[in-house]
Amino acid sequence: MRGTPSILHLDLDAFFAGVEQRDKPSLRGKPVVVGGIGGRGVVATASYEARVFGLRSAMSTAEARRRAPHAAYLAGRFDAYRQSSRIVMALLAELSPVVESLGLDEAYVDLAAGGMAADSPARIAELVTELRDELGRRTEGLQASVGVGSSKFIAKLASEAAKPNGQLVVPAGTELEMISPLPVRSVPGVGPATLERLTRLGIVTVADLQRASAKELVRELGQAAGTALHELAFARDDRPVQHLREAKSISVEDTFATDLVDRAEMVTVIERDAATVAERLRKSGLFTRTISIKVRLADFTTWTRSRTLDGATDSTDRIGSVARQLLAGVETPGGVRLLGVGVANFTAAAQEELFWSADEPRPVDEQVVRAVPMMKRRFGADRTWVAGQDVEHDLHGRGWVWGAGHGVVTVRFETRLTGVGPVRSLPADDPGLRPAALLPMAWQVAEDAGGLE
Repeated sequence: MRGTPSILHLDLDAFFAGVEQRDKPSLRGKPVVVGGIGGRGVVATASYEARVFGLRSAMSTAEARRRAPHAAYLAGRFDAYRQSSRIVMALLAELSPVVESLGLDEAYVDLAAGGMAADSPARIAELVTELRDELGRRTEGLQASVGVGSSKFIAKLASEAAKPNGQLVVPAGTELEMISPLPVRSVPGVGPATLERLTRLGIVTVADLQRASAKELVRELGQAAGTALHELAFARDDRPVQHLREAKSISVEDTFATDLVDRAEMVTVIERDAATVAERLRKSGLFTRTISIKVRLADFTTWTRSRTLDGATDSTDRIGSVARQLLAGVETPGGVRLLGVGVANFTAAAQEELFWSADEPRPVDEQVVRAVPMMKRRFGADRTWVAGQDVEHDLHGRGWVWGAGHGVVTVRFETRLTGVGPVRSLPADDPGLRPAALLPMAWQVAEDAGGLE
């Protein structure tokens, strides 16, 4: 813990939903849900207007629809989220050379490393206000909550307390005063299982946690968890802000609208995911030594299988070959509801495997291409248009998909630059309708400059 509040935590408010509301004027001020929109989908983000109805992240979309049937349910546009994230992360990099990104919408900043540590909480608050104003300007309207404290723990709690669209600077020496009344679930590492154990001990607040002995916590939770919680209860946190935290793994998963029962289709999905993972590896300049698959059966039983190579690779063929072999070792009675491929154990250089040869002559990429028609037959042509997707029409201009089905696609023709626009229903195969690229932002950041994501 530092002697001054010099660690900043920024969290973009309901980020995915916020981007959608910004880019779709008709949704501003209305409940918006981003995530899986099918019967088995889950909520990724719910706008604050949607949270009034009890909607939250990780809730099933089916339950969300029951609670808020009038909300807008969108599939998500990750290109748009990355576009705005790059702008935010570039702005934070102007504050300090040490920025730790925690994903697209969250980051820590070491203000001291940027020469901005100040003894005056008022000066820090002024700095944060300027930051939030500039963020809103560059992202054309997004909002963020910001906390500043003497440690990552305190900064994170401060930003949570400031939500939505607020800020809180915790002066050095007042940390215990801030955290003592908080529920114990506010402490990092206190998940449902730990919370249950603590509740049995009568520990409900952080103040209760402070009164518990370290020995008692270790006995109940184990050495590592017990010791860590005892330290955090007194705001003792010396974790540094880590610049450009390395990814530990890369993975792709598919959840199916109906269970897959055909092994050939399972192989097709595995190969497609392997190709995607390999592409991401090459883009990152990394090579993998460990390849894994994830298989969730119809009864929700989940299996993972992995293999560590003698060398390191970014080859689509090699990753696909191992993934196929791993899948062959998993029994799938009744079909599967989820398949995925992952890679880990990275190196910065390729390492040749002396005794490997491809088990099939045909490359995975070609198989993936050949699989596209089959996937379309399985899921239907209407999947060409998904709710929230950016589109453009020869006559009506730019807009986004409100919904699609039964050979019809409904589009609201508007952008963040036009104001609320009209809704039109068109044939799904209308030759004048096509997917559209992202609109550029007034403050544009090149993709290769956004490495903090």
